[in-house]
Amino acid sequence: MWRAATGWRAALAAAAVLGLAGCGSVARRPAASTYTVRAGDTLYSIAWRHGLDYHEVATANGIGGDFRIHVGQLLKLESRAAPARASVAAATAPSAAAAVALPVTSAPNWQWPAEGTSGATVKQPAGGLGLEILGAAGAQVRAAAAGRVVYTGAGLRGYGELVILKHDEAWLTAYGYNRDVIVREGETVRAGQRLATMGEGPSRRPSLYFEIRLNGRPVDPAGQLPPRR
Repeated sequence: MWRAATGWRAALAAAAVLGLAGCGSVARRPAASTYTVRAGDTLYSIAWRHGLDYHEVATANGIGGDFRIHVGQLLKLESRAAPARASVAAATAPSAAAAVALPVTSAPNWQWPAEGTSGATVKQPAGGLGLEILGAAGAQVRAAAAGRVVYTGAGLRGYGELVILKHDEAWLTAYGYNRDVIVREGETVRAGQRLATMGEGPSRRPSLYFEIRLNGRPVDPAGQLPPRR
């Protein structure tokens, strides 16, 4: 009799666990399929926030080559490579190979964006993968390659004051945790040009968060930057 009761209770416990697991799976819904443009948004920042390639967002919404959007515009957030991006966000080993399989497009000749010590690889809530560089408060934050400033602001969770550069039609870089940003959106910058000064990250230590994206997907900067001299 005791064994039967024990087995019954065990069955109920297992059912409860499965029920909770089911509830958890329902709670983990996919990212929103639409987004309403707010003041300060750019197509680049919206795509970055949702782990998408800005080209795909533009195509899905009939946006022209100037990538111009307006406040209140309802955007469809679609991706033809959604499964690949999901695997990138779920990757546990932060390596260039795990982050994305590099296509034929050649990477720029990257430079280190700041003086300092390489810290931990940071995974952002939205799926970004970047490198924390520990340095001195107020140290220069520099462009890792020539490009154009496509976003400045603090509207993306986990990045603090952020600068995003577009280097070509495939490569973007992001520079977060800044204190003073001295460049403006639309400005063209050369490799090594000063973008901002180093601020503090979540650890309250002076640091720079540096991220590289290829076709909207994060690539581990540690596998892209040259060896320290």
